[in-house]
Amino acid sequence: MMYYATVKRILMIIFILNIIVALVKGGYGIFTNSLSMTTDGLHSLFDGTSNIIGLVGISLASRPPDKEHPYGHSKFEIFASLGIAVLLFASCFQIVLAAINRFLSPTAPEITELSFGIMLATLSLNVGISSYEYILGRRLKSSILVADSMHTRSDIFASLGVILGFVAVKMGYPLADPIIALLITGLIILTGLEIMKDSSRILLDKALIEEGVIRKLVESVDGVCNCHHVRTRGMPGEMFVDLHICVDSSLSIEAAHKVAGNVEETIKNTIEGVEDVVVHIEPEDHCELAGPTRRIGK
Repeated sequence: MMYYATVKRILMIIFILNIIVALVKGGYGIFTNSLSMTTDGLHSLFDGTSNIIGLVGISLASRPPDKEHPYGHSKFEIFASLGIAVLLFASCFQIVLAAINRFLSPTAPEITELSFGIMLATLSLNVGISSYEYILGRRLKSSILVADSMHTRSDIFASLGVILGFVAVKMGYPLADPIIALLITGLIILTGLEIMKDSSRILLDKALIEEGVIRKLVESVDGVCNCHHVRTRGMPGEMFVDLHICVDSSLSIEAAHKVAGNVEETIKNTIEGVEDVVVHIEPEDHCELAGPTRRIGK
């Protein structure tokens, strides 16, 4: 599918950029004994690792529906997003341990003009990466791209923190380095929690479209007397709608199914991202409990 091929290409490009950023920041951070810079490099490395998880998730999600998975495999994309969150939490553990060791054995990192130059250059690159990925993620309605862009966005704030830490160290406050590292950790945790929150909504089949919007749209279709029991689930780019409609009891089966077909077509043409619509037909005299009915096109 074109969607999955596009997402794979975007993730591959960003993976290469993230690895370059991680090697530059992490390598120079180790060389200059800067914990905050090394931590930021580790964060970028996990950005690259999350890209790999995303690529695996998208590859699995792109598999077509089969007998055992009639709705397809798209939720693998959500599991990949959760995998990114787990990686974020795992990276926090290592950062906290390193920060504690630095507090116990304080050492001042070597801050040079090159340190500032590397951080500013990688910061600019991350701003571009995050914006590019987020915009395309929203446009394609891809949860994995949005989650990954949030991961990269946390790297932007982390880099800003590192730069501020550099300034503090230059002013004679070496403990600013591990403190900034711990602040970055808190930021990483918040990002992971936000990803888990968004992913859980889809896994728990949270309604994606307000019932009132569906009902108003369906009841505008000629021949529909009432619409009720509306349910929606899925992902923003792949939504499934299930609803009941009431039609005139005197209609033939063929005519009633034609009305249902018009309802399905109307929803798909009006609401972007709807993959499938299941319409249950009921005669009007059986719909009294569903609410007031109204006749259209008579």
